[in-house]
Amino acid sequence: MKNLFTICLSFSCLLLWSQDVKLEGIVTDPDGEPLIGATVILDNGQGTTTGGFGQYDFALPAGTYTITASYIGFASKTEEVNLTGDRTLNFELSEGTDLDVVVVSGSSRPQKITESPATIETVFAREIEEYAGNPAELIARQKGVDYFRAGIATPAFNIRGFNSNFNAKNLQVTDGRFSTLIATGLPFGPLSTTIQEDIERYEIVLGPNSTLYGPNAHNGLLNTITKDPRTSAGTTIAINPGINGDGNSFLSLRARHAQVVSDQFAFKIMGEYTSATEFEWADSVYHEPIVGFDTLGVPVRGGTEAFEELDLDPDVNFLRAEAALYYSPTEDLDVIFNTGYSNSNYLSPTNVGRNQIRDWSINYYQLRFSGKNWFAQAYYTASQTDSTYAIDERTKDYLDLVALGFSDREARANSFDGGALFQDDSRRWNAELQYNNNIGKLGYIIGAQYQNDRANSLGSYLLDNGGEDPIIINQLGAYAHLTYHLDRNWRFIAAARFDDHEIYGFNFVPKLGVLHVDGNSSWRLTYGQGIAAPTILNMFGDLFGGLILGNAEGFTLADGTMVPGQVVEKLETFELGYRGQIVPNKLFLDVNGYYNIARDFLSPVSVLGVATQRGDTPMSEVQSGFAGLGGFVATYLNFGQVNTYGADFGLTYYFTPQFSAFFNYSHFNFTFDDLDPENDFTGDGDVNFLDLLVNAPTNKMGAGINYSGDRWFGSLFGRWVQEYNYFSSFQIASETLERPDGTPFIYRGLPIVEGARSADAFNFGPLGGFVTFDLSVGYRLSDKFTIAAAASNLFNTELREFTASAPTRGLYTLEMKINLPALGGKKKK
Repeated sequence: MKNLFTICLSFSCLLLWSQDVKLEGIVTDPDGEPLIGATVILDNGQGTTTGGFGQYDFALPAGTYTITASYIGFASKTEEVNLTGDRTLNFELSEGTDLDVVVVSGSSRPQKITESPATIETVFAREIEEYAGNPAELIARQKGVDYFRAGIATPAFNIRGFNSNFNAKNLQVTDGRFSTLIATGLPFGPLSTTIQEDIERYEIVLGPNSTLYGPNAHNGLLNTITKDPRTSAGTTIAINPGINGDGNSFLSLRARHAQVVSDQFAFKIMGEYTSATEFEWADSVYHEPIVGFDTLGVPVRGGTEAFEELDLDPDVNFLRAEAALYYSPTEDLDVIFNTGYSNSNYLSPTNVGRNQIRDWSINYYQLRFSGKNWFAQAYYTASQTDSTYAIDERTKDYLDLVALGFSDREARANSFDGGALFQDDSRRWNAELQYNNNIGKLGYIIGAQYQNDRANSLGSYLLDNGGEDPIIINQLGAYAHLTYHLDRNWRFIAAARFDDHEIYGFNFVPKLGVLHVDGNSSWRLTYGQGIAAPTILNMFGDLFGGLILGNAEGFTLADGTMVPGQVVEKLETFELGYRGQIVPNKLFLDVNGYYNIARDFLSPVSVLGVATQRGDTPMSEVQSGFAGLGGFVATYLNFGQVNTYGADFGLTYYFTPQFSAFFNYSHFNFTFDDLDPENDFTGDGDVNFLDLLVNAPTNKMGAGINYSGDRWFGSLFGRWVQEYNYFSSFQIASETLERPDGTPFIYRGLPIVEGARSADAFNFGPLGGFVTFDLSVGYRLSDKFTIAAAASNLFNTELREFTASAPTRGLYTLEMKINLPALGGKKKK
């Protein structure tokens, strides 16, 4: 009996010893304020984020652990703890350095930037708050990014080549929500609902990230993360008057209020109204005017002439509003509802000239659930415009109507009816479920995403039967992201996505990597794939009476040739990167090199000639202008392979924690097989650079200084972009190009001559080839009042940065900002 009692007692002790113990605590800033969303990671790879009170907890077997707490803008802090029973361990974090940055875009959960398996550039709230101009300008300061000011209202960016005036290859995400138009796949850009004062940070991923974000995180990703009202409570009012280089006025009014109501409830609400006048410039519209009629009454056209854009409206204005409610029923659960609306009017460059964007509205509703190891969301996005139009096409229709005998008033009124008008009444539903945890040294993230697109152009630019049959497409994706911690320094990454699209089918997208991380540096070697899916416009477009048609089903040409339907573009990337301190807390280095293999490009608009069928449907039933077009059609095709390569180099030096300087340089180039007929996009039997339009500068550099003190703050930034030739469908910006024998290169039927017409646009010469400077300076009059000024393109240099857009000049703004403390004594961070 005694032996039995001893055995039972020993067994009970063993059970007791094998039970987990609890490690818990809170993470705060130096003032004792809780840091919500701070990352707490153990040396075995297990991790969590702090809840609404800054709290964290783990259930762990007894033993010795190294635990690290980190938060955006703060230095990480590491402690070793020997757990023999329940333990409380609190962290107080101080101001951090470049290597303490915490990001989420690389693996869809918080991690130090040195531990991310991707090259990520960051722009933080302090930089955004202290810049008195458009915060998108700060993206221009990041290495590896091609930044364009395509007018006052339309800043744009591109990553690692293949840019165009209709670029859907760089995905934009806001708070986990796709910020792209439903039918075209284009990023919202100026249509965004988010105001400057609510941006916590930008994270820019260089290279493909399709495993987590799906198709079109192809060349890169811009992730905008907004502020949590629980850590940013208070009221901000900003007034920005200004003037552009042409002497036209600019005004932006913005306000944001965030409040913590109780331990469970918080909310934020914000709005913006901005108005400006676009830079003065009118594009050339090339048209063959009607000069008479033949004996059957058919119009006879004369030689091509150049005309100015009709009724150009340079007025720009944006109305934006957002609101969010945060509810924390328990310590480990956040329920977040947010909604936003925007209405925009501006000029937008496209492949066929400029569009006059009129009353284009975006609104969304998003519901997110965030638990200790899981995340779920569902959101709805709507896009609507009734009166946006293509200026080029409207101008041509007006000229024809005048030639046909209509009065000027009648011609203007009816010039929208010939294919120039773009309407949109599209909807999108998205849902996502994600779970993350650890099994020993293996950390894993698994998730699934669903998307339902309902694109409706009301018959204006899609094959949607006048809006009676919206284009409905479903997509489903599942992903897994695994990180194995071999020891404290070595990590191995394996990720994959399984993507199924109703039109282009199934795709498998893998990613592999190895990281070596220590306290001051990290090396990473990765292999990843990306895909770029044809947009709904590419698949089901119906432009200008059916002259340009989508290619979801393929075509049969008059000679019996079968033209296949579209497939996804594919990209493979090999990348080696390093981040580290060269001089502790002083000099930081971030460098990467990459090699890409890109296949099956989706071409710009390509002329097929006369077709008899689209899929199984006769052209007479597809083309609304069949009588005039006779089956003549242009569309989008897949073709070719090109290898691109490059490197990005960045140095940052801190003279003091407040005063720093930085320098970055990026190189990009490409090779292709000129004997491969698959690369012959133009079909002329000669494979050359005009078949594979890379559209990126070979070299670019940037350098600047930043100062952020208790009262004064400011920055000076200079950017050099090497001159380069650019071709985008009907748009061209190139030097005169001739073959070795002196004969000209031909693009879309015309010689490439600088300072002359080429295709349907005027060739003003190459893009880039400039040096420009931006300056900002500000002063905090008190804790509540700040005044600042910013100059984009300080010396008002005329820059050709994009086609179908005005040469950009200076923009000079003054900002007066009021920051009021949170109600109820809550501190605003």
